[in-house]
Amino acid sequence: MPELPEVETVRRGLQPFMEGATILAVEQRRPNLRFPFPDRFAERLTGRRIEALERRAKYLILHLDDGLGVISHLGMSGSYRIEQGEAAQAPGNFTHERSKNALHDHVVLRLGGKDGQTSSIIYNDPRRFGFMLFAEPGQLNTHPLLKGLGTEPTGNRLDGALLARLFHNKAAPLKAALLDQRLIAGLGNIYVCEALWRAELSPLRPARSITGPDGASTENTERLATLIRSVIADAIAAGGSSLKDYRQADGELGYFQHSFSVYDREGAPCPRTGCNGTVSRIVQSGRSTFYCPVCQH
Repeated sequence: MPELPEVETVRRGLQPFMEGATILAVEQRRPNLRFPFPDRFAERLTGRRIEALERRAKYLILHLDDGLGVISHLGMSGSYRIEQGEAAQAPGNFTHERSKNALHDHVVLRLGGKDGQTSSIIYNDPRRFGFMLFAEPGQLNTHPLLKGLGTEPTGNRLDGALLARLFHNKAAPLKAALLDQRLIAGLGNIYVCEALWRAELSPLRPARSITGPDGASTENTERLATLIRSVIADAIAAGGSSLKDYRQADGELGYFQHSFSVYDREGAPCPRTGCNGTVSRIVQSGRSTFYCPVCQH
């Protein structure tokens, strides 16, 4: 599944073409993806103006001028392709190319831009694990997919004091607590491993162990919050982790995957200066965890 930086690079690639554009026509080429398309999907989109394209956790959200929200998730193999004249772009940024096989083009949005140019936004998804759902006007924040999500990890709201409050009295392993979407929305396996390595914190220690008395902020919570924000920012700047199939808007593959300190580097020397440890892989809640048992305490 794409992680937050991948989804954000997709949003940034689509944004100049979609925001302010009018949906001139919609081609819906099958009745369902992971879930059935909403009733009257093409009809309700046609003629509407796209006011904004937002990301919440790992979801893309189209805000239309009649108040309707369209919630999109890329699933395992979904991608958007932009076609304008003879040019084609694929926002996102991943190691293996996304499918361009037209057999897997399931939705096409024909857009009229503010500049008078027309473009096509094409959703392609060979495995069909992605989806598009409606949030009726005024109901976006109460939609079942969104209402339980925690704080976004990209802004200043994620600070040491917040982490201390969230993790106070939590006996779950620190990594598991960071992946709990009810606490922090959008953090995924890759970037939690990387942030914990940067913060020199073991993924195995109880989450409550980094907090102070009565949930007070500590040096550990402050450092971890700062480094979560920085690892996400670095990945977005690099265009995403480039795992699997995603591509950035200009078609260039990313490089942040080559900068991973511990993720997918089992058996490699720990890259921290002065540490003689070796990157280890363990399994937590069915997912691989990569860390250095020497410098992460």
